[in-house]
Amino acid sequence: MRLTERYSKETGREYALRMLKDNIIHLDLIPGSMLSENELSSEMHLSRTPVREALIELSKVKIVEIYPQKGSAVALIDYNLVEEARFMRNVLECAVVELACKMAGEDAVMKLRENVKLQEFYLENRSPEQLLKLDDEFHRLLFHITGKDQVYQLMDSITIHFDRIRSMSLIAVKDLKTISDHQSMVEAIAAKDGKTAKDVMEKHLSRYKIDEEALRREYPGYFR
Repeated sequence: MRLTERYSKETGREYALRMLKDNIIHLDLIPGSMLSENELSSEMHLSRTPVREALIELSKVKIVEIYPQKGSAVALIDYNLVEEARFMRNVLECAVVELACKMAGEDAVMKLRENVKLQEFYLENRSPEQLLKLDDEFHRLLFHITGKDQVYQLMDSITIHFDRIRSMSLIAVKDLKTISDHQSMVEAIAAKDGKTAKDVMEKHLSRYKIDEEALRREYPGYFR
């Protein structure tokens, strides 16, 4: 399991939750793998209580399954839950990208373009982890531009099923359309073309359906 430093004001539970989510999304904790509270608490230098609380929190969104007297496991991928998460993102992000077309100034468009340029660099240099980080940052910027930071935080906290598919796509899908989608969105925002921006976002968030065959072929044991 990969660990990053604990934030200065982060509680043990918050740190455990952040680390578990990050490792599940990036497949360091693979679907179907068992989770030991003792091992996790030792790795994260925490007591068992915050780790147990984090696992319970993740079980509420069905990304972790808890078996009484047996332990916990990372849930296998359920495309029904992926679709629910995608639906939420689609509703919110289509509205946000339309709003960005009205509100984004030159500085905001420049930041989006800089982000896409970095995505191109990391695509060429095959760095899926950096690509996912920049992808997240691109979408977060759209919410920031429109003054909807809290909405982004709410959305981000419950779309882990969709995020895991995104992470897998960056590794398994050869003809990746993510960056070209982002480029098209930026150009639509710069042109203040809300309809085009919304159409591109909707297509962008639906690509997981197109990619499902490639993902199942690459990761046959990860799905229900």
